[in-house]
Amino acid sequence: MTQVLVCGAAIVTLSMGIRHGFGLWLQPITQSQGWSRETFAFAIAIQNLVWGFSGIFAGMVADRFGAFKVIVGGALLYALGLIGMAGATTPLVFSATAGVLIGMAQAGTTYAVIYGVIGRNVSADKRSWAMGIAAAAGSFGQFLMVPTEGFLISSSGWKEALVILGLASLMMVPLAWGLREPGLTGGAASRREQTILQALREAFKYPSFQLLMAGYFVCGFQVVFIGVHMPSYLRDKGLSPQVASYALALIGLFNVFGTYAAGVLGQKLPKRNILAFIYLARAAAISVFLLAPLSPLSVYVFSAVMGLLWLSTVPVTNATVAQIFGVTHLSMLSGFVFFSHQIGSFMGVWLGGYLYDRTGSYDVVWYIAIALGVVAALVNLPIKESTIIRGTAAQGA
Repeated sequence: MTQVLVCGAAIVTLSMGIRHGFGLWLQPITQSQGWSRETFAFAIAIQNLVWGFSGIFAGMVADRFGAFKVIVGGALLYALGLIGMAGATTPLVFSATAGVLIGMAQAGTTYAVIYGVIGRNVSADKRSWAMGIAAAAGSFGQFLMVPTEGFLISSSGWKEALVILGLASLMMVPLAWGLREPGLTGGAASRREQTILQALREAFKYPSFQLLMAGYFVCGFQVVFIGVHMPSYLRDKGLSPQVASYALALIGLFNVFGTYAAGVLGQKLPKRNILAFIYLARAAAISVFLLAPLSPLSVYVFSAVMGLLWLSTVPVTNATVAQIFGVTHLSMLSGFVFFSHQIGSFMGVWLGGYLYDRTGSYDVVWYIAIALGVVAALVNLPIKESTIIRGTAAQGA
């Protein structure tokens, strides 16, 4: 178990750490290339959508054959995508590299695949805690990597910074060796109690699965809008780029504690109540941030509070899926839930750029994020967390 947690956490640290800093490239790239913010935002929106869609199939492959090859392929795509971003000279090429390649890379190197390995190798009484550890690692990656990326951009230039990160992403290849699962083969899949289609039919007929997907849509909308557009929002308000870098780093730092705490609490409290609290608290935090006078201090306080709530939904949501449906198809089912998250991410990041270019302000998107937080809190409350008894899923639903 220790090897799985260490290697899985290190991979998530690199993959999510690099990803969380993309907002720092918005202004350097658009100003250098003469593109609109919507152009950059659309590429990142494509990235999130491809990530979510590809994650379904990455999860299927990892569930059947193990995560090792999936992670290696994802790491190679990550390197190609980052280096390709540096050389992109047209919006189409930029969308293909920053959007498609990196989206596919993230599908193979982040939570759905890593959580599948954890679910299969950690007992149920420690599963939520272990998933909290992995999510906290992703948060530490944000705290570690975002200031590093800001430093690389300012010291080496935005193109060179992307190439350096592309090479760094290859470190995930040797780490993937620690997540090999020799017992998982194509032949083993035939002895499972459910086929893929049976597992999908069961999940999508179950109302609680649908509610989890709805809540996760909101999670994606909020965090990706804030992560990508907040640096530019703060600069538009006259604050220095360093404030934005420190803000994103604080989100990552406090998210280490938030995700770990959520994982621990998920072993003790109803997970639906934890999720409802997180979404409602996000709505409240954004409201106070917009009402308070803007200053570096208010930004840092907001970032710390949002950090506690940032990815704390991840271990709780995935542990709920595992608790209801078991771990046989966990990566795949988590991939479907995460696809909903990424549709929300697409809407949040693209709508942020679209409405900014047309109104000159992010205000409308902030208000949408608040309203969606309240909705997500309400839809999580009716979720039933009890384990499905095969053959009576329909009655249980």
